Amino acid sequence: MFLPHTEKERQEMLATIGVNSIEDLFAAIPEKYRFPDLNLPSALTEMEAQAAISDLASWNDNLTEMICFLGAGAYNHYVPAVVDTIIRRGEFLTAYTPYQPEVSQGTLQAIFDYQSLMTALTGMEVSNASHYDGATAVAEAVTMANAHFRGKRNRVILSPALHPHYRQTVRTYHANTGIQFVGDEPEVDLLAHPNHLANLLDDNTALVMVQYPDFFGRIYDYTNLAEKVHQAGALFAVSVNPIALGLLKAPGEFGADIVTGEGQPLGIPLSYGGPYLGIFTTRKEFVRKMAGRLVGETVDNRGQKAYVLTLTAREQHIRREKATSNICTNQGLMALAAAVYLSLVGKHGLRQLAELCYHKAHYAAQQIAALEGFSLWSHEPFFNEFVVKAPISPAVLNEKLLEYGIVGGYDLGQDYPSLQNHIMFAVTEMNTKEEIDYLVSTLAEVSHA
Repeated sequence: MFLPHTEKERQEMLATIGVNSIEDLFAAIPEKYRFPDLNLPSALTEMEAQAAISDLASWNDNLTEMICFLGAGAYNHYVPAVVDTIIRRGEFLTAYTPYQPEVSQGTLQAIFDYQSLMTALTGMEVSNASHYDGATAVAEAVTMANAHFRGKRNRVILSPALHPHYRQTVRTYHANTGIQFVGDEPEVDLLAHPNHLANLLDDNTALVMVQYPDFFGRIYDYTNLAEKVHQAGALFAVSVNPIALGLLKAPGEFGADIVTGEGQPLGIPLSYGGPYLGIFTTRKEFVRKMAGRLVGETVDNRGQKAYVLTLTAREQHIRREKATSNICTNQGLMALAAAVYLSLVGKHGLRQLAELCYHKAHYAAQQIAALEGFSLWSHEPFFNEFVVKAPISPAVLNEKLLEYGIVGGYDLGQDYPSLQNHIMFAVTEMNTKEEIDYLVSTLAEVSHA
């Protein structure tokens, strides 16, 4: 361990604060709890520690050696090497945004570029500089709707096809706030068209939140639902898979007021669930109720282009009681990764990528559905994920697939009691035809065991 202070310096510091030793600093702790024997192993050299950690890491399965068909909100997309090269540059390599941002023009320009890309992708007018992940972005959409109506509307309708973890996060975020969440009750018909959510609208509804494609991968045009939501005076929010927007109509075109999303597919690798990236865009009329950082472009007193924090309604910049949210930071480094990724693939590249995911997923769905005992759960159009009913438990099926080097699908029965024996597969550009055929032949073999 490296300690920068000499013994003489430590004694001077202790004398300054009026104690004789470092142990005196812990006098307030009962003596029996002080300095316990931690029974730690003896210290290792750097070389020994490296070898020990490498040995531990070798026990993990990883997607450079396994074939992955698992999605449900986190996807195995290719990340070009240049993304990591750029975000590891010293001037960018921090998870935090600067506290005196205007002196960090490069960081602000990167955020401005990210915001511009997000608004273009979602068809909206304003983007903030990101939230922690897709789940917290959904929770912040509820916060913004509540602030927009000044708490006078406290009913929020959540689609049952919104990611189950997002719905759990929203309820945790807004526990004890008086907001009532409806629409995703366990007995709801999961095959019903999302337009049925309009039946739940009333004059107390602040927000209706759906997912696009939905959690089950299905694609719906929400134009009619958005119209009915607006007729009821409420806001309409959509959580998106950003890769799908390379192929599908932008939510802004069917009347969304808020668009959120998980930005992990945009150049951010799978890494034990994070760090990820929460996308949040909206319309200009709601910008003053939007949480988080927002960077704008202007000119300085010499007429040169400059970037500044703009209309940032966060508690560090305005009175705390006036803030719409207490969210303090953003995923600046992940936002930069997304901006670099989108700049690399471009508009046409993103469409090609989305088409690859779409066509490969449909090929896989067709082949799996043809297997004895398997059938597609829904016949709605889908993007890169689909649900099949399996002849055996998905948990057992996935265990068997692992023996063949395959990371299987998502067991939907753990979130939806009515979907026992239903499994959701995800296919991306990373899955070759040979891998899909291997999955299909392996399913045929292990599902009869």
